[in-house]
Amino acid sequence: MNYLLHIFIMINIYSILALSLNLLVGYAGLLSISHAAFYGIGAYIGTLSIMNLGIPFLPSVLLAVVGSVLLSFIISIPSLRLKGDYFVLGSIGFQIIAFSILYNWVGLTRGPYGIPGIPRPSFFGLTIDSIPAFFIFSLLTAVLCAVLIYIITYSPFGRLLKAIREDETAAEALGKNVTRCKITAFALAAGFAAISGVLFAGYMRYIDPTSFTMMESVYILSIIIIGGTGNLSGPITGAVLMIFLPEILRFLQIPDSIAANMRQIIYGLLLIVILRYWPQGLLGDHKLK
Repeated sequence: MNYLLHIFIMINIYSILALSLNLLVGYAGLLSISHAAFYGIGAYIGTLSIMNLGIPFLPSVLLAVVGSVLLSFIISIPSLRLKGDYFVLGSIGFQIIAFSILYNWVGLTRGPYGIPGIPRPSFFGLTIDSIPAFFIFSLLTAVLCAVLIYIITYSPFGRLLKAIREDETAAEALGKNVTRCKITAFALAAGFAAISGVLFAGYMRYIDPTSFTMMESVYILSIIIIGGTGNLSGPITGAVLMIFLPEILRFLQIPDSIAANMRQIIYGLLLIVILRYWPQGLLGDHKLK
């Protein structure tokens, strides 16, 4: 039972990540490969706030969100001057820089040694100290984030994001501040990613920089490419599929030395098939350009 609950907890965490990245890719049309950086920044800010500063869990989540949003301005403001492939390269650069800082700033992040013994989430006298309780907590958090993202995407701001995605020049001609809109979308995506990071740290009770590499950013991007972009159902479907898929290999009794490589091969084949026959993803409304 705990094994299934663990899978569902990871689905909840990655659903928030996928939905937040979808704000950039599916709605704003910005192909970012730096989402794991904000995921990791949120995890580290939340963890260090609790363990080093003694700040309670909920204020630590707020600090993680604020910290990720502020850092998102550092990359979004200069990077949004870039277009197309150059923006993608800029996001990769930020991802590499963020990982390098987390890995090498040993005095603060403990670098490759990681941070063990992270306290379980605790608030209002309640401690989430069991897997069933964490499943309920992560599910409620994922639902709350999904509702907030739903409200954002169906608001005038969300419709403006879609307009920018379809024709940025036309949106500018109508007097819309396209740059400010993109920066806001970037900040929102970073803030929601930070919430996932704090959830992940509280659940695993250990974090290290290898959980937030560029490959993790590619993995999150793969989730929304496979599930689909431009709506809420696509990213959630992609998260369910991509989390369950490697678990199936466990039942095939494939040796561990082969399973990791097989997982990457299956992911690659799945991406090729999806992009060839369903370029909008399984349940997406928008084709990636």
